[in-house]
Amino acid sequence: MELYADENFPLRVVEELRRLGHDVLTAFEDGRANQSIIDRDLLARATAINRALLTLNRIDFKRLHRQMPDHAGIIICTEDPDRLGQAKRITAAIAEMVDLRGKLIRVYRPATVL
Repeated sequence: MELYADENFPLRVVEELRRLGHDVLTAFEDGRANQSIIDRDLLARATAINRALLTLNRIDFKRLHRQMPDHAGIIICTEDPDRLGQAKRITAAIAEMVDLRGKLIRVYRPATVL
């Protein structure tokens, strides 16, 4: 799957996603980090290059999903210290999907059992 990680997405998750066979481009690699690019423009960029956007910014991208439904896909995640597990959960969430266009995929860290 072709993915686009925003600048705050954990690099360790990106690395594991790549190891699992995904083609992941980061905002940094795309020359769009540390420039205060607004979320709408970042989503437009990911869509223009036909990549689903990976982000931890759930609130803003849920709103953008409603406002800009013709995107290449948005995968919103909760912060998760288990970076390898997070990459595996992302992979599982999109494994059966052929096309992420217009979809909002939620990947949450598992609940902690006390």
